[in-house]
Amino acid sequence: MINNKSIGRCPTKNFFKTIAITVFLFLTLGSSAFAAGLFGLPQTLSKTAGGLNTAIAYSYAEDVFKTSSDFVLRQHQIYSHAAYGKAGIWEVYGRIGLADLKISDAFHSGNGLTTMSRNDFDENWKFFGTLGAKAFYPVNRLFGVGAFVQGTYHFSNYTDSVTGAYNGTPFEADLKIKNLWDVHGGIGLQATLPFSIKLYGGPYVYYSDADAVLSVDRPGLLFGTEKGIMQNKSKAGGFVGADIPLIKGFRFNIEGQYAGRLSIGSAVTYTY
Repeated sequence: MINNKSIGRCPTKNFFKTIAITVFLFLTLGSSAFAAGLFGLPQTLSKTAGGLNTAIAYSYAEDVFKTSSDFVLRQHQIYSHAAYGKAGIWEVYGRIGLADLKISDAFHSGNGLTTMSRNDFDENWKFFGTLGAKAFYPVNRLFGVGAFVQGTYHFSNYTDSVTGAYNGTPFEADLKIKNLWDVHGGIGLQATLPFSIKLYGGPYVYYSDADAVLSVDRPGLLFGTEKGIMQNKSKAGGFVGADIPLIKGFRFNIEGQYAGRLSIGSAVTYTY
């Protein structure tokens, strides 16, 4: 526990004001950057002698992907997280969760002879998994720096069906999004405030892609029967978060990520 005197001339109320402003910005800025969950606190949460910590988390993610055109992907993600390591040194972790997928204008037609019943792709919950590792170096008892890398793979295909007509002849088409995956890596700076509240943030780089196949070929549609590759348009961004202790062993984490668009998530962690 760090008391107010150890922080010098920075009043406690200013720290809480900073947290409040940060949370407000996360909740009110428009859209978000695609990532499978939070990066989390740079400092590892495991016990000093080594041990386990777990979490339950939710995140909302968006990103702009590109093929022959740009379009927005959106996901709601819920997942459980388990990590093992040593406090303030290293940690490895895994996640398993569910995510939906929405793609704006995936069925949009640029040809007047091809009309579609709707434009947006919409699929329900599918499983995904994440593996990651992080390391942390405490510069002193108030500040530290960490690094992380994590990768995510979506185990199932996302599929949506749509009806349309070409030159007056009706047809039905299925769009499959397959092999959706991403990898992220970054560096985080961390400051410890009164009452063991921790603020953190830093830069990250990432890459994500997926295969897209439509069951029919029609003029004006973005996808066809030949496999198309969707890739994230932005390749780097930044993240910022706050980690707040609750009752013994539990902590609350809220985090935003920005790479051209803003993402937000939160988690409750428990250290055994």
